[in-house]
Amino acid sequence: MSERRTVSNWLRTGFYWFLAAEFFAGFATKFWSGETFFGPAYAEKFADWGFDPNMRYVVGAIELICAILLVIPRRQARFLGAAGLVLVLTGAVTTHMIDDGPVYQEISAPLHLVIMLCVAAVNWPADVRELFRWRPAVSGATTMG
Repeated sequence: MSERRTVSNWLRTGFYWFLAAEFFAGFATKFWSGETFFGPAYAEKFADWGFDPNMRYVVGAIELICAILLVIPRRQARFLGAAGLVLVLTGAVTTHMIDDGPVYQEISAPLHLVIMLCVAAVNWPADVRELFRWRPAVSGATTMG
């Protein structure tokens, strides 16, 4: 039984790292000044969407912070990271619904929104006060959520 649990913890941790890497790439492309592998520069995209081009820095910084929170092996951190990304992705989905963009953007943002909603639900705290209690992990107990 412990072997199965170890494999599932390994897979879960790998999944969180994969998601964090995706949002880290999103952060990097928003801070990139020129064209990206997603098309034109995000400064141009944000201006085309009707936002201040410098908002890309705010969105990118939120993505970076939330990506870091996703890889911290505490339920509170992962919940906060997922919840922050749910807010950002809600804006992205709304923006892409209004804008007539490429298909990958029309699918990617809603898909990631659903994934982050699931991550937030899995790491949902039993009590909201748990978000503010950062007790040291007890030896032998699993803190991975």
